Amino acid sequence: MDRFTELEVFIRIADEESLTRAADLMGLSVSGVSRCLTSLENRLGVRLVQRTTRQLSLTLEGERFARYAREILATLSNAEASVSAVAAEPLGTLRIGTSLSFSLLHLIPVIRQFKTDHPAVRIDLQVSNRYYDLIENGLDLAIRTRRVESDSSVTIRRLAEVPRLLTATPAYLQRHGLPADPEELSQHALLLYTLSEDWEHLTFHRRGVMKRLPVSAEFSCNDGQALRRAALNDMGILVQPAYIVQDDLAAGRLVSVLSEWKLHPLTMNVAFPTRTHLPARTRLFIDALVRYFREKDLERIWACSAEDNSA
Repeated sequence: MDRFTELEVFIRIADEESLTRAADLMGLSVSGVSRCLTSLENRLGVRLVQRTTRQLSLTLEGERFARYAREILATLSNAEASVSAVAAEPLGTLRIGTSLSFSLLHLIPVIRQFKTDHPAVRIDLQVSNRYYDLIENGLDLAIRTRRVESDSSVTIRRLAEVPRLLTATPAYLQRHGLPADPEELSQHALLLYTLSEDWEHLTFHRRGVMKRLPVSAEFSCNDGQALRRAALNDMGILVQPAYIVQDDLAAGRLVSVLSEWKLHPLTMNVAFPTRTHLPARTRLFIDALVRYFREKDLERIWACSAEDNSA
């Protein structure tokens, strides 16, 4: 038996002054209780219980040890109750990792509503465009645009599929012309995100035809918002996920380019450490995030972005 079980058995023996009654109350055999007591005494090197054929009593060492054992078990009980309360109620600090673009465009509204519903939860938002290790960085969850996680200790929950779009301002296209085919992109200034997978190539699909083309950036950057701002300043054709350019497309500030040719979409997931019991703050925030995506109908809106705003 482990040490805490030994303490529990010893305190039950002390309270009942009987091995038999202690065994009955704990659902153990008398021989098992006796072995546990003997193991504890051997480990401590002292006799804790004085036993005769008629009665059982604690030795002086046993009485002293019993006081400490009760304090230890009470502390353990309080600790378990405290942790269980935190797991059941949304309390503490929730550490979230995501990109700057997603936090600005979609996460802040979710956090605002979540804080209204659960004011006892503090939010620590870690903004980065790189995918940091959740466990090493102490994150409760992270929103990422990739299909799978290589770490088996991380669980993912799908939020939406996100198309990747080519967009530009009407002014840029009026000045430089509208490409009619992916090969014509070599004649244009491209604004490329350097943290995307295989960012120096673009793979297009249309009606069973695939074209994988090397591309060169006129302006490259590791932040989507900086690239978006460059596109809005008529600097070139932007390649970014629909959620970054959705509002600009709806307002006409940007228009879709080569909308009949599709790039590989991204899968947006929420990733969190694999645990049997998630803290309530993590579980409830994931539910709030999924509900936000569903109520806003983001997957459908993003899927329609290119078709509805073609140049």
